[in-house]
Order: sequence, then structure tokens, then C-alpha cells
Amino acid sequence: MALEGHILELSEKHRRLEELIGAEMAHPDWDEVRVAALKKEKLRIKDELERLRSSVH
Repeated sequence: MALEGHILELSEKHRRLEELIGAEMAHPDWDEVRVAALKKEKLRIKDELERLRSSVH
């Protein structure tokens, strides 16, 4: 169960990052460096989610 909870937590972080990236890019003067960092973190979380999900199955 702890693993499933961790997966859910990471999924929520991934979703929030997606929203944050969209909100940041909606501004006319959005910060490319900030968006790049957010995308990098989102990708790191996605990779971790895939690794964890494969270990569950």
C-alpha cells in the first residue's frame, strides 16, 4: 500500500506541474528557464512513476 500511495502522490505532483507549466506559458512574458526547469522535473517524475508502476506489475 505504501508504494501505491507514493505513486498517487507522484501522479498528483506530475498533474500540478502540468498545470503550472501551462499557466506559466500563458503569460506573454513567460520565463523559458523556469518552464524548462519545470518540464525537467515533470519528466523526472514521469520516469519515476513508470519505474514504480513497472515494479508493481
